[in-house]
Amino acid sequence: MTTKITDKNISSIDNLFVSWQSVITADGSTNTTGVAGRGYFINTTSAAHTFILPSTAIAGDSILIKDYAGTFATFNLTINRNGNNIQGVANNSLINTNRASVVLVYVDVTRGWEFVNESNVADLQGPTFISATGGTITTSGNFKIHSFTGDGCFVVSTIGNPVGGGSNVDYLVVAGGGGGGGVANSGFGGAGGAGGFRTTFPSPGCNAGSFPITLTTFPITVGAGGAGGGSNNSGSSGTPAVFSTITSTGGGGGGRAVANGGSGGSGGGGGIGNPGPVGSGAGTGGAGNTPPVSPSQGNNGGNGATTSGSGGGGGAGGAAGNASNNTGGNAGTGSSNSITGSSVGYAGGGAGYGQTASGSPAGPFGGGQGLNFGPASIPGGNGTDNTGGGAGGGDSQTGGKGIVIIRYKFQ
Repeated sequence: MTTKITDKNISSIDNLFVSWQSVITADGSTNTTGVAGRGYFINTTSAAHTFILPSTAIAGDSILIKDYAGTFATFNLTINRNGNNIQGVANNSLINTNRASVVLVYVDVTRGWEFVNESNVADLQGPTFISATGGTITTSGNFKIHSFTGDGCFVVSTIGNPVGGGSNVDYLVVAGGGGGGGVANSGFGGAGGAGGFRTTFPSPGCNAGSFPITLTTFPITVGAGGAGGGSNNSGSSGTPAVFSTITSTGGGGGGRAVANGGSGGSGGGGGIGNPGPVGSGAGTGGAGNTPPVSPSQGNNGGNGATTSGSGGGGGAGGAAGNASNNTGGNAGTGSSNSITGSSVGYAGGGAGYGQTASGSPAGPFGGGQGLNFGPASIPGGNGTDNTGGGAGGGDSQTGGKGIVIIRYKFQ
């Protein structure tokens, strides 16, 4: 018959196989090393305590532990495995429920110490957390953040358990922004679209992560910004950013004069339409969220105007504006995210070329300023690196490089 350890029958266990020791009162600094065949009352009224199992044991060795004052929930008891497994796992155990009682019996080198009787015990596995290297590492509270501004590797050496940090991470993956359309014989090109924007942050469960990882090395690709179109060419698309199974698509390049914007994470703006050797039809904005993912990684670029205006580049937070005569299309807004512990704007589209007094201003999310030949006389701007911003239109500007950020609980 199996005897369950409870407050009522603990004296019968005493008579069966253990020699009870004097009460151990935890002081927060002194540990207890157990001896087989003994029982221990542990008083954690004032401090937590660590109980160290014997480093050597033979099959049948047993130890009994009892919460003396019913305070293990307030001041926990850690059972240190001391080199042997506990229930087949190389983890310490944590007892954090009041009035808990446990009997440990050593089985063999594979299983180590087994809990053969448990009373008022919620979870016997000690907490473990994810440990990894790669990128620039910072912390925010109980969370560690790995920021990759260039290609690298995220190397996972330890996986967390449910008692600790879990085995999930959060990510932010932003691709390179599209380049701006160049100057053609009859006018100016559209703005670049923002790089694709994909994230799990904020995630459920107090932002403790929603993307599962394993003990492996994850290569990281940080997408480059697309080049400007130069003379008579459309801007190049940005390149993808990759973490594990997550790929964000580069932003579409801005179309040259009378050419359409490229598709991508967010679409590039259409080029201006002017009569001349290459025709008069204004370009249309490129499609965003291409290829499609859910949630969407970006939005469409804006259309060019017949004269003196090119389309803006799409952004993660919204589609770009269409140009009207003399007015460039507004940049598609980006998205703010606090995965690093502070709010940062990412994946804004570039602004289109125009001739109004104020020009087409860049947004606050990394997109470039559109060229302005009017009273404002503003040059076109590049997309901001490590935001995935699209380039401004009309001046062959370069899209901004992307970024990959990974966040997890580490304590």
